[in-house]
Amino acid sequence: MRLLYLLVTWVFGWLVLCSRSNAAKDAEILVLRHQLAVLQRQVAQPSLTWADRAVLTALVRLVPGWRRLRLIVSPRTILRWHAALVRRRWTYGRRPGRPAVAAVIRWLVVEMARDNPGWGYRRIHGELVGLGYTIAPSTVWKILKDGGVDPTPRRSGPTWKQFLTAQAKGILAMDFFHVDTVLLRRLYVLFVVEHDRRRVHIVGTTVHPTAEWLVQQARNLLVELGDRMDSLRFLIRDRDAKFTAAFDAVFTSIGIDVLRSPVRAPRANAIAERWVGSVRRECLDRILIVNQRHLEQVLAEYVDHFNHHRPHRSLDQQPPDPGPVPDRMTGVGRVRRRDRLGGLIHEYQQVA
Repeated sequence: MRLLYLLVTWVFGWLVLCSRSNAAKDAEILVLRHQLAVLQRQVAQPSLTWADRAVLTALVRLVPGWRRLRLIVSPRTILRWHAALVRRRWTYGRRPGRPAVAAVIRWLVVEMARDNPGWGYRRIHGELVGLGYTIAPSTVWKILKDGGVDPTPRRSGPTWKQFLTAQAKGILAMDFFHVDTVLLRRLYVLFVVEHDRRRVHIVGTTVHPTAEWLVQQARNLLVELGDRMDSLRFLIRDRDAKFTAAFDAVFTSIGIDVLRSPVRAPRANAIAERWVGSVRRECLDRILIVNQRHLEQVLAEYVDHFNHHRPHRSLDQQPPDPGPVPDRMTGVGRVRRRDRLGGLIHEYQQVA
């Protein structure tokens, strides 16, 4: 329809030209040829639409000596356009290659692989043959690869999520973060996080975190955790120079392996980094710290809230150290609000 509209428009334009005198048309042709020469000096390769190509291909052959014309396209281009029209005219709607596999078969192959981690593509192919589906083994392999299903040896073992969840009870993460006081004095906080329950312990705060101070804090941590250290297997820390060999020896002496995170890889210690973000957003960024004693009081209050009340998505919205589970409420009960840190944090509990 678009081409028909263009043809009708051009025909009426040509009829108007027929009413003009030959001298007027010759003058217009000279003007247009000069404009075309100017444009050819400025535009190296003009952009043509499909309608422009169709008109040029149809009209240029009506001009005597068209091969000698100085057109915006070459004669070879005109012939190539015509050959392309011929190819599209005699092309049948036939797609080469094998027919596509039905969607239900693709879904069935992936489901079999997920339900049976020990089955390879040959075993799945045999099961499909027993169901009456005609499909090549290589096609089954390609379907599994496109679906992101790993080979059998990789699927038969636990996933990374299952492995890390099982190992979480034995992982302890340690890191530093700093706090600037009102008088612009920088304080450093050393903390540890237990991966299994996200339980946080503030190890110590100081103005000058030296290597000797860190060794003493490591010894104090062993005393604080007590028997809980027997279940720990790994300690994750960064590559800070303050973590010396003497610091690592405190943990290796009781059978805990010290793992150093890679350089510039904060996600290697993501749980500790995430807690730093939480304590800053929910507490430290909303309060002015006066001195070291004030910081210790604020952190003690926040850690108590974090460990005993704050819900965690990884723990099914339970705190690291949950209290007695309240009875399921069938209606609207009486709720009491408890203010922490002067009303900066609120805790809500059911009134018995």
